[in-house]
Amino acid sequence: MSSTPPTSPPTSPKVGFVSLGCPKALVDSEQILTQLRAEGYETAKSYDGADLVIVNTCGFIDAAVQESLDAIGEALNENGKVIVTGCLGSKKDAAGDDIVQKVHPKVLAVTGPHALAEVMDAVHLHLPKPHEPFLDLVPAQGVKLTPRHYAYLKISEGCNHRCSFCIIPSLRGDLVSRPIAEVMLEAENLFKSGVKELLVISQDTSAYGVDVKFRTGFWNGRPVRTHMTDLVRALGELAKQYDAWVRLHYVYPYPHVDEVIPMMNGGHVLPYLDVPLQHAHPDVLKRMKRPANGEKNIERIRAWRDACPDITIRSTFIAGFPGETEEEFEYLLDFLKEAKIDRLGCFAYSPVDGAVANALDNPVPDAVREERRARVMLLQEQISRERLQAKVGRTLRVLIDAIAPSGATGRTAADAPEIDGVVHFKLPYLPGQEFGVGQFVDVRITAADEHDLWGTVD
Repeated sequence: MSSTPPTSPPTSPKVGFVSLGCPKALVDSEQILTQLRAEGYETAKSYDGADLVIVNTCGFIDAAVQESLDAIGEALNENGKVIVTGCLGSKKDAAGDDIVQKVHPKVLAVTGPHALAEVMDAVHLHLPKPHEPFLDLVPAQGVKLTPRHYAYLKISEGCNHRCSFCIIPSLRGDLVSRPIAEVMLEAENLFKSGVKELLVISQDTSAYGVDVKFRTGFWNGRPVRTHMTDLVRALGELAKQYDAWVRLHYVYPYPHVDEVIPMMNGGHVLPYLDVPLQHAHPDVLKRMKRPANGEKNIERIRAWRDACPDITIRSTFIAGFPGETEEEFEYLLDFLKEAKIDRLGCFAYSPVDGAVANALDNPVPDAVREERRARVMLLQEQISRERLQAKVGRTLRVLIDAIAPSGATGRTAADAPEIDGVVHFKLPYLPGQEFGVGQFVDVRITAADEHDLWGTVD
């Protein structure tokens, strides 16, 4: 009886992926990767091993645009088959031409941000793969690009503000809130998968539900409004079940945020607010078309610290905005001295193609912008050093991020991943006890500088 040699199973097409930009773009990347995996595609670890490459771009400031264009060019040179998505994909130049296609006409397809269906259509066209439902299994939490112990939870897309320095609404559209039941289901699946820190993100977390008039949804059989306060309360209850953290980012200082602060005293909704204030002088804020003003923000920060003494406030500011006088800049410095922001980032103003601010009078010279940014950061180093020094002698709960023979690093409730400081500490040898990444430990703080902490586990 003759026999035929066994055939090896067909290999699945492989897709390379380059993800650039902010955490919101990272979530878009995770959604695309999840869909690719669900349909049976594999992820390639190198350009050589990929049948095509997807590049998720950023297009907010000039440096990000150039980084994205360079990444596309590299992918084309190394692989040749490239699909482009993300914010840069929706940008046009002064002549109205698509920037990506003008610079890199050989790309296979270009989409804007948050365009899962369009990206998959392009993949299907250029790299077909029939779905095999019994082989191509995807975990409930989807494919993640973050370490296993933390993840981003995007609750909405787009923004209703029209800040003069920003083009996000033209790239991502107006606010569209996700249904609260969908958000809570994703959060539960992430916690079940082992996530110990959930970072809530959007363009404007405080505005969650405005577009649907705070419509009531249902979670676990009970009604829950599509509203920031209700969402944070529900996430806090869920995090408590899994002994996990919830951290809030991109929170505008609207009055209803005050309702969330008391929830931060329970240990699961972290006493941490990422509030993008951008400036303090009322005239500069007016030119920026930003809500609130410096005096109201000082009052609100004081009230937050009264209600939650351990709260950490992170913010970003722009130095050298068009028309900013030395007096207005000094006003900002005085605000920072009084507010004592815990974690602060400052950017020298950078003109963005399509931003209304480009047409404002009296642009600040490049050298002055950079000099003012440096002055802000020098002041912030002093403030940060003082506030971190006050933690020496305390014992803080720390989430372990990495373990090496030389010691471990982790983060406290005051430290968001990748943008804030870390805690360096030695792990003791305890018979029968093993320490791992994603585990909480109590660390006694013994030293501090302007960025990080050092301590010991007793």
